Amino acid sequence: MNSLDVVGPQLAVLIAAGIIVVIDAVVPHQRRLIPYVALAGLAASALWTVSWVSRGYEDDIFGGTLALDEYAAFFYFLFAGITATIVLASIDWVEREGRRQGEYYVLVLTACSGLMFLAAARDLITIFLALELSSIPQYILAGWGKDEKSSEAGLKYLLLGAIASSLLLYGMALLYGLTGTTLLTEIGSEVAANGADNRSLLIVATTLLIAGFGFKMAIVPFQMWVPDVYQGAPTPVTAFLSVGSKAAAFAVVTRIFFEALSPEFLSNDWSMVFAVIAAVSMIIGNIMAIVQTDIKRMLGYSSIAQAGNILVGLAAVSAGGGDAFKLGGSGVLFFLAAYAFTNLGAFVAIIAISQQINSDRIKDYAGMWKRSPFLAVMLAFCLVSLTGIPPTAGFWAKIFIFNAAIRADLAWLVIIGVANSAVSAFYYLSVVKQMFLGEPAEDAARVSTSPSIALAVGAASIGVLVFFVIPMPLLSAAESAIQGLVPLT
Repeated sequence: MNSLDVVGPQLAVLIAAGIIVVIDAVVPHQRRLIPYVALAGLAASALWTVSWVSRGYEDDIFGGTLALDEYAAFFYFLFAGITATIVLASIDWVEREGRRQGEYYVLVLTACSGLMFLAAARDLITIFLALELSSIPQYILAGWGKDEKSSEAGLKYLLLGAIASSLLLYGMALLYGLTGTTLLTEIGSEVAANGADNRSLLIVATTLLIAGFGFKMAIVPFQMWVPDVYQGAPTPVTAFLSVGSKAAAFAVVTRIFFEALSPEFLSNDWSMVFAVIAAVSMIIGNIMAIVQTDIKRMLGYSSIAQAGNILVGLAAVSAGGGDAFKLGGSGVLFFLAAYAFTNLGAFVAIIAISQQINSDRIKDYAGMWKRSPFLAVMLAFCLVSLTGIPPTAGFWAKIFIFNAAIRADLAWLVIIGVANSAVSAFYYLSVVKQMFLGEPAEDAARVSTSPSIALAVGAASIGVLVFFVIPMPLLSAAESAIQGLVPLT
């Protein structure tokens, strides 16, 4: 029973998925209950995590392959919140589609459980299995729509994801061959003791790991799938990919780097690699976003730039050592949480608007202030947060990340980051300008908001505001989470 207890948060989500399968097959006339069963499962998962927080943590589960520590608990809460928001935002869209309602929610919940396992994994085999558990449902969801664009998005995501997985698996195999173990902590000890003798092979292994996870993080040069998949996939799925998949990838990369690849002789090699990738991701993402006319495609390129911002924190981790490990790591976690609130709020507003105006073109958002003041304000607020302007959580997220980089002597990277923030303001605020200063078409109807959409976008936007006014609770949680990952130097 203890084995079931330690994976209780994931189990609660999977049990909810199983109940949905039964409802869909046995009592199809009660399908309207399905999203609420999904929400109940996610609530149970969060409560189970709370129980572990109150009881204490177990660092050595299933032979050390999983860790139920503060770091894992941080992401359990984050993934449960992300998935609950996606479920709320999907209710109207799924009913409008009128097909395969049960399967959709089962895939979302299964992906969520995989993300949770990924955040807790401390073993290369477990990491790969968790990654596939979360990825396969996402490949299916990307092609969930009825049109050709969605089918193309699903196929492209699947094929490129398979290539990324193969690179990742090869890197893991090479790392195992060098160290003789798949446990991250034991890999770290072996690398610290004997890694200098195999430095070149360790560099190759780590390069393959970065390539594999870089696909999920959507960083340059592994970002080629992002704009097409974001544009073609159903908008709720795009929202899930933009925050859930990205957060999980950064979560596992941070754990691997802290617990297995942090010896100074190796981290020094990667400080500049991470910094250069961060700079290039920010530059390419922002430049390409400027010329987009489709709002989902624009946010796709924007997510590449935002991944570059988050990577600044990892660059600080690898460059600074000592206190920079905790400063950069906690900055990454704070940024991921703030980005999740912000991007979810933006995408949920886009879901509500796009499904009523039947368009994702930015010019069709003209005069949205007059058609739906609530959605226009919420979307504008979230876009301001993505820019990093107060009063939003995005402002503190960039401050903490850039502060870590300054402390790690990466001032040049901060200059590039600040300059790119100014560039991003151009295309984010151009959407705001369209909504508030543009004129709607003469026959434009009012855009209504359902209760579930209002709740989802309102909760996300409130989070963006609250964590600007009082950022310390979230920052303290991030610091506590990162504190348990003690780097080997």
